[in-house]
Amino acid sequence: MTEIAGIADRLARLEAADAIRALKLRYLRACDDKDPEAMRACFVPDNAHIHYDRIGSFPGRDALVQCFADLACRPTLREMHFAGQSDIRVLDAESAQGSWDLAYLALDDANGSRTFLTGRYADEYVRVDGVWLIRSTVFTTGLLSQGG
Repeated sequence: MTEIAGIADRLARLEAADAIRALKLRYLRACDDKDPEAMRACFVPDNAHIHYDRIGSFPGRDALVQCFADLACRPTLREMHFAGQSDIRVLDAESAQGSWDLAYLALDDANGSRTFLTGRYADEYVRVDGVWLIRSTVFTTGLLSQGG
């Protein structure tokens, strides 16, 4: 590989990692903003693998979005997803893996409940028509505190 080709490859990997960070941010903001369609747009159209520990497994993005709309899209439920400590590994021009630590806070004004949760996402990403999307996401709970 020539020096120019090596630089081009490194730049492409950096740009891919940056696009994946932006994708995860869009997903988390969709959750907090109660935006089902923005959430749907973060996943591959077919055969997404989604498992969210205590919430369950979903056979694709539509099932996840329906659960989200049913459980979380209430004006009395205020949520904040804070993800960090990302570790993104760009495998090639079309695939990547990543992990993210999550801190989550939910306040439900309807019943006074409060939830604090931590955990980790293990994700797989693919590029479809030039756009990075989530192909697989598995969330594992760390700490959980609920009260009211």
